[in-house]
Parts: sequence; structure tokens; C-alpha cells
Amino acid sequence: MKKLLLVWTCTCLSTLALAQSKSTQFDSLFTHLHRQGNFNGNVLIAENGLPIFEKSYGMADEQSHRLLNPESVFELASISKQFTAMAIVLLQKQSKLAYDDPMAKYLPELASYDKITIRHLLHHTSGLPDYTDYFIANWDKSRFATNKDVINAFGKVQPPLLFQPNGKFKYSNTNYVLLGSIIERVSGQTYADFLNQAIFKPLGMNRTQVYQSRYKPQKIENYALGYMLDSLGHKVLLDSYGKEFFTYFLDGIVGDRMVNASSRDLLIWDQALYTDKLVSTQDREQLFNSIKTQDGRNTDYGFGWILKQDEKYGKLVSHSGSWAGYIHYFDRHIDTNKTIIVLQNIDTFKNRINIEQVRKVLYP
Repeated sequence: MKKLLLVWTCTCLSTLALAQSKSTQFDSLFTHLHRQGNFNGNVLIAENGLPIFEKSYGMADEQSHRLLNPESVFELASISKQFTAMAIVLLQKQSKLAYDDPMAKYLPELASYDKITIRHLLHHTSGLPDYTDYFIANWDKSRFATNKDVINAFGKVQPPLLFQPNGKFKYSNTNYVLLGSIIERVSGQTYADFLNQAIFKPLGMNRTQVYQSRYKPQKIENYALGYMLDSLGHKVLLDSYGKEFFTYFLDGIVGDRMVNASSRDLLIWDQALYTDKLVSTQDREQLFNSIKTQDGRNTDYGFGWILKQDEKYGKLVSHSGSWAGYIHYFDRHIDTNKTIIVLQNIDTFKNRINIEQVRKVLYP
């Protein structure tokens, strides 16, 4: 018995020492980046759902000198797409739509794109060009653009497809804007209300919501404002560039962006995806399943997730996000239940996250 107790004690001490070593290395890495001016944000790294490293670096609000903390809320940018995809899965489970339904069944204004299905939108294989380029060039920037405006513009202008549906993979924000609108039409709720009722509340993600800071401003407690560097190297809010700056007038659009959350809420979401709290094992396989396009290549993109099979790390499902002063990376190692969440509220064009550096510390 004493020998067993000794072995157990030694094992625990060894595990603790390893965790402390990793924590020290993570802190050293992000402290160095922060001091260089190349990192400002929150980091949460977990193993088996338990944080082994969690720390905030820098300001949430430069003017008031309010510091970031683990409950700070960030605009998630394209990380929002995984919640849009989950909403589609939940509606499919309710038999309110099918993945292979034509998009035009729910968006009849886009009948000219009759070969595009919901599945094509989910996998970015629709061939639709990105709406942002068109709106930056052509939109009346004195008013906000909304999902309805994107639908109307594509219905009227009918920009040609870049390729036939399922011809190849090409990431396009238009796909997830249209999915956001399908969610609203099928559910009879706003995108924000459906996600809140179907995902955020059931999981206890109390710091998560759809929030459009310019289109529908409200006070969000502990909000991390998004910054960029101006020509003199000063941190500035993007609204300082005026209402004609694209991140301002495109703030009325949801589906591809606009979910806001804390790093701790993302860990709740991460762990829920190992369970049947929202969907079954079969449904989760759809989320993390690549398909092959007509050009013979795998998309390596599931339903709102970038997919990779790595010899060392196993199956990786991840997504980055970049919008309006925010730069993020959400990395899930689903074979080993390890999680890397990095949220930043400043875009310096030098602070792109080298996720491989973090992975090497996580796997000594």
C-alpha cells in the first residue's frame, strides 16, 4: 500500500511539475510578444477541459486604461462561423431544412443560383464571390449594409460564380452571411435570438452574444475594444477612420461574424463539442468532415471548421478570426482533448499568431 501511495504521489508531482513547466514557457512566450508590441489579449490553454495556462496581457480600453481579464468579451470575427454552422445543424435535426436543399428554397431572391445547396455554403464550395469586395466598391456608405442588402445585391447584380458549385473550395464570407439569413427565415427568429436560445443559454455561455457595436450599440460589461495602429504607430479605434470605413458600414451583417464571447465561454463551447449536449456523435462527424470537390481535392473545411490530420498532434479542428482590430485563433486537438484559445484586440499586422510555437510547448 505504501509503495502504491508513493507511486501515485510521484506521478502527481511529476504531472504538476510538467504543467508548471508548460505554464512558465507559455507565459515567457506571450510576455515576450507583448513587450515587443506584438500581442495584446487573452490566452487560455487547456488539457482535458481544465486550464493549464490562462493569462491576460494588456488593455481592454486604452483611453480608460482598463485592463483585460479572463472574462473580457471580444468580437470573434470568423470564429463566429462555427456557431452559424451549428445553428444549421440544429435546424436540420428539427427537420426544418436539409443540407442538400437548394439555397434558393429559402432565399428565392437568389433563384438564379439554383444549383447551390446549403451544404455548398457550409463547405465554401458554392463558387460565390465574397460580398465585401463588392460592397466596399459600390455601397452607399452613408448607411449600414445588412444581410437583406447582401441578398438584394446578389439578386440584382447576379455576379458570376467563380466556379460551378462543388467545383473547388474557396473561402467566401458570402456563404455564411446567406446561412445566417437562412437561419432567420427557417427559425422565424433573428440570428441573435436563435443562437442565444439554441446554443448559448443551454451551454451556460453567459458572456456570449451576437453584438453589433456600431449597428446596434449597447453597453457590454468588460468589453475589449478593437484597435489598429495608425500611420504614426499609435493605437486607434477603427471608428476614428469614419463611417465610410468598411468595418463600420458592414456592421449590420451577421452570420460570417458578430458573435462576441470570452475565452472562458469558448472553453465551455469546446468541451460541449465532445458531448451530446447539442448534437449527436453522427452530427458532430458532419461538423468535422471534409468533402472532396470535383477537382479531386479535399476541402479540409467542415461546417465552420478548418480541418487537418497531423502526424504528431492528431486531428486538429481550428479557425482563425480577423476583423475590426481583432485577431484570434481557436485550436482544438480532438484526439487528445487539448485546446488553445488566443484572443487579441489589436491588429498591428505583425501580431499574427504563430500557433506552431504554442503547440510545441503543449507537446514537450
